[in-house]
Amino acid sequence: MFCVFSLSVDPHDEPLQKGLLIFGVMFSVLLQEAFRFLYYKLLRKGRALVPTEPGIGECLGAVAPQGCGCPGPDHVSVLAVAGVGFGLMSGAFSMINLLADALGPGTVGIYGDSQLYFLTSAFMTMVLIFLHTFWGILFFHGCENRRWWEIAAVVVMHLAVSASSFCNPVYVGSLVPSYVLMAVAATWAYLLSGGSAQNVRRFLLCKSCSVMGLRSCPGWSLGGWPGGAGPGLGAGGASSRG
Repeated sequence: MFCVFSLSVDPHDEPLQKGLLIFGVMFSVLLQEAFRFLYYKLLRKGRALVPTEPGIGECLGAVAPQGCGCPGPDHVSVLAVAGVGFGLMSGAFSMINLLADALGPGTVGIYGDSQLYFLTSAFMTMVLIFLHTFWGILFFHGCENRRWWEIAAVVVMHLAVSASSFCNPVYVGSLVPSYVLMAVAATWAYLLSGGSAQNVRRFLLCKSCSVMGLRSCPGWSLGGWPGGAGPGLGAGGASSRG
């Protein structure tokens, strides 16, 4: 659509061309979010069509188990995989033109432009893949729990990241806000998935214990249960099974 409009108007009319570019970016973002919603509906329909298969029905459509305010591990995996799929598609489309330009002929920065064009494009593609992963968790959680403000937040963040590309070739203006939003979305998705600061502390503690060669951490068993209440070795290296 953008190509048709841009070819049908005067190519020397810079304000009009810029307006068409802004319209194309906004339209593409809204179209992607519409397909994300359709994919959520497809997963919900899949759960209804396959109710008898153990494990499939629960993972296909439901984001949160019955009576729980946060998604379970299997559901988070489904949402993360869906987000990674969107991210990889977005990254592939954004890299097609870049790779075509990289084949030449021509030299990056020959007219005084930044020679970091390919490097910054790679970092931008990476952050978009991560963002789509986190946005998938936030968007599906909002749809499942009818929290429309979470869906609106995903759309606004997507529009903000896409609009930051207008700052190029001042790449700091696009990369820094995008990575800040990625950190916010990652933290938000982690908390919605049932994570907490205590879990991060225990993870880092057990990592440091494993580096030091300890078989268990104080107050945390290898089976992932505090105080050795679960399977594996409890505190002091004794088996919790007796």
